[in-house]
Amino acid sequence: MLDSLSDVKKELKKKLKKKVKKKSACLLPLLSENDKQCIQLIREQTRRLNQNNVTRTQAYFQFYLQHPEIHWALLGHMVSRNVGWNMTDLKGELLSKLLPERDQIAFFSFLEQGSWLIFQDMYPQFWVYDLSVRGNQEMFHLLPFFYTSTFMETMWRYFWRSGDSYSLAMAMVINEQSYLEKRLIQNNYFQKTVTGTLSFKMYEFLQLNNILFPYYERGIKEKTSLVGTTSRQFTSLHERIQVGKNLYSLLFQREEVLAGVLKWAHECPHTGSRKDYWPDLFNDVNESFPRSLYKPRVKNCMLRKGARRLYSPPLKYAWADAPHEETTSEDWFGDFHVLDYIQKEVSFNGEILNNYCKTLEKIELAVMAKEALLLREEDNH
Repeated sequence: MLDSLSDVKKELKKKLKKKVKKKSACLLPLLSENDKQCIQLIREQTRRLNQNNVTRTQAYFQFYLQHPEIHWALLGHMVSRNVGWNMTDLKGELLSKLLPERDQIAFFSFLEQGSWLIFQDMYPQFWVYDLSVRGNQEMFHLLPFFYTSTFMETMWRYFWRSGDSYSLAMAMVINEQSYLEKRLIQNNYFQKTVTGTLSFKMYEFLQLNNILFPYYERGIKEKTSLVGTTSRQFTSLHERIQVGKNLYSLLFQREEVLAGVLKWAHECPHTGSRKDYWPDLFNDVNESFPRSLYKPRVKNCMLRKGARRLYSPPLKYAWADAPHEETTSEDWFGDFHVLDYIQKEVSFNGEILNNYCKTLEKIELAVMAKEALLLREEDNH
């Protein structure tokens, strides 16, 4: 019986010792007709909603509204919004001037593959839980058919008995980042084209990986505030799990933030444009004059006098839907010590505004420096 986390640890140790690799195909004949239909339905729904960042982001939010006890669904929704903004930044006012098109395409592929992978892994788990709740009977024997990690299968069974939303959410943070580690971060192609490039080092240097959670302060619709954090070493598994834990504590340990985020998410459907949360600074229509040299427009997160808003396109105008190939089905889980990440830690204050404002100004300076360099080169020829 999985009544406590120490029971979970024992169970995981046992599973690691056995290391029984079951091929789901061999198990198929043991399933009832109803089970087979459920598997088929979940596969179809996952494929349909895993179309692009906007469809995934919305699917996470819809699931959270149905099952608010599954905290990760809201956390995943908010992080997924940020992934969408990062995608459209590549075609927006500033980064399109800073990154060559080759890098824009490579960075988008990297973000899109990560976003697609996480949805492919997580969404079937949500469906299996939903079926369990509706039928008032756990259906977690279906999880291996979606190549769900042994770790998550065990955590779902524990959650079903304990109702421990915090531990399940932490387990999902550990799972999604461990799942990405081999398939994305350690993928040779992406190491060559993204994480090993000069552009990526510049990206980290300029601290472009701010994760922002907009929310209505004290429920006032006109007043959008921001909390968040900066991921400083995206290629570190430990760092990414730590960032996930910090973001969780922002959302679920501060009632006013949770209420404000939910109200904001309801009112502002995700388009991928940063205009979604900051229409004073960003616009989804390009207001700039083509070919004119860039002049600074932002000071302390406000437009300078007479300056035009920064262009931030919706996802559907920035990038076409990308095709994906099926990935390997191997289980990442190989060390029960990952459970140590679940322990509660001190809350995180989430002050991000100052950092984010400075980031925008840094990028503006980088754009102007690049343009000045290109002009000098032209003059020398």
